[in-house]
Amino acid sequence: MPKVIYAEQNGTTHQIELPDGVSVMQGALDHGVPGIDGDCGGECACGTCHVYVDSPWLDRLDAIGDAEASMLSFADGAKPNSRLACQIKMSRELDGLVVALPEAQH
Repeated sequence: MPKVIYAEQNGTTHQIELPDGVSVMQGALDHGVPGIDGDCGGECACGTCHVYVDSPWLDRLDAIGDAEASMLSFADGAKPNSRLACQIKMSRELDGLVVALPEAQH
């Protein structure tokens, strides 16, 4: 199974194996990774699963859709590498993906 590495602001990391097709958000919720709330349940409607994708992985992700771009426009601390974890589905191509968690979700 592909692995994702979640990096907290304090330097703590969580390496978790996720089946293909499971979102990075759902993986965090299922494994108790702090810092991802997922208030809307993965419907791309709240922005509380905001993450920073490590730059080598950005080109491997699907393009940002209109709904995700809209949610990110309201995210505190949004950067060019910001994505919503609910919109990133794990696959073999993403094995080793690294995402950093923002200081807080809003």
